[in-house]
Amino acid sequence: MTTRTFRITVRGAFDALTDDQRAALLADAAEHDVLRAAFTPEGSLTYDIAARPAFTFRFSATGEKEEDILEATERAEEAAKSWLMARGYGFKHLRSTAEDLSQAPLGKRQRRAARTNGL
Repeated sequence: MTTRTFRITVRGAFDALTDDQRAALLADAAEHDVLRAAFTPEGSLTYDIAARPAFTFRFSATGEKEEDILEATERAEEAAKSWLMARGYGFKHLRSTAEDLSQAPLGKRQRRAARTNGL
């Protein structure tokens, strides 16, 4: 069997933050800038609390079957919730999307490379 790579995005919004929580998020904002975004097994958080209360976690996971994406998505949601709750941050509107990269269409450069390499 081949290993499949999944990209999971968990989005939501901070809710009912205290002034101290908001200040802590603002102080750490540079570490969570969208320019640092990456899909990682432990999750990568981005937000711009100065502009709006939304946040995004990006996770990567692997599996052997197409159905494994469902478990990976559940684990990602739980990891996001755990991170938020451990810090006492309220949240709402949590939703997830997941992509199996083995099913993703090839980009223009990838198609060209595949033709060149006879794949």
